[in-house]
Amino acid sequence: LYDRGDWLVRFDTIGPALEAGLPATVVVDRPVIQQILVEHGFPAGTVRIKSRVEAFEDLGDGRGVVATLSDGSKAYADVLVGADGVWSQVRKVMHGLGEGAGGFAASGAAGGALDEAEARRLAQETVRIAARADRRFSGFTCYAALAPHRASNIEDVSYQILLGEKKYFVSTDGGGERQQWFALIREPAGGVDPEPTDQDPHPKLTRLRREFSCTEGDADGNVWDPFALELINASDEADIKRRDLYDGAPLLATWDVRRWLAPWSKGPVALCGDAAHPMMPNLGQGGCQSTEDGYRLAEELATVRHTGGTASALSRYSRVRVIRTAIVQGFAQLGSDLLVDFDLMMTIPVLGPFFLTMTQLSMPWVLRFLYTAKF
Repeated sequence: LYDRGDWLVRFDTIGPALEAGLPATVVVDRPVIQQILVEHGFPAGTVRIKSRVEAFEDLGDGRGVVATLSDGSKAYADVLVGADGVWSQVRKVMHGLGEGAGGFAASGAAGGALDEAEARRLAQETVRIAARADRRFSGFTCYAALAPHRASNIEDVSYQILLGEKKYFVSTDGGGERQQWFALIREPAGGVDPEPTDQDPHPKLTRLRREFSCTEGDADGNVWDPFALELINASDEADIKRRDLYDGAPLLATWDVRRWLAPWSKGPVALCGDAAHPMMPNLGQGGCQSTEDGYRLAEELATVRHTGGTASALSRYSRVRVIRTAIVQGFAQLGSDLLVDFDLMMTIPVLGPFFLTMTQLSMPWVLRFLYTAKF
């Protein structure tokens, strides 16, 4: 049905955006966005670092919330938004998940702010936190980097996936003649790479060159398209981050009607971003959906005229957002699970061609859904 190196599915990423009246995708680095917000979005002295929220208390009767920080100090506010990531401490307290369900752990396809030593130390701790936090291990460990490299096919391709047995390789235009790439490999959680030695000072690169070999083939005898190594070899060892990937449904399994009416909020406290809906990186929607959360959150809070109305506004925010994020999270999870079993599906008569056809037909709809301006 297909030959090695064939394009299996191709789709237009710009057309759906233009149809929605939106500009073509513009790449802005997250640190740049953070700097813009710090310099222009908040009064001077507002932002504090190294001050994680450990606990909070709803003061009741529209009087706001008090948060206890890791240094023991307290902060009083009308609203507390837990945008503290997949291992959210605010989510832990809100849902009563018990000790060990929140905290500081390795996460994120792009690697986050952890350095290599911290990530190595936290690998097994992350497994323990995930079990208590009701997060799903995707089955993949992910190597990722932003390579300072102009891709050889950049004039024709802005996003691509190379499929193989038990792993796949994703790349996308990172702007400024850079390529963001992700190598997802199916293996148990908690693994780490060897420490650098004089004999092998670049253990992550060594493994990736073996896993995506375009000459001798990998351990399963599969020879990869040279494009994977083009980007891997353009990356420095220190810039490559390794993380196990976890996601989780936007709703915890519950029969509590109050939770369905306010999925991500309780009184003057709400969740946002990965704290509410961690997802696989296949659609590149983790940060995007978090940004949409922030927009909707601001829209709802702008309607509040008295702090007594804060809880209702946060409930509306989460009800509006939970359906859309559940759909996107489901697409990302399904896509990841199907991609790694692609070779097996293509050996099954009817199923393989059906999968390709449905992917080709559905991607324009998926992109239009992602590009819709109503959220």
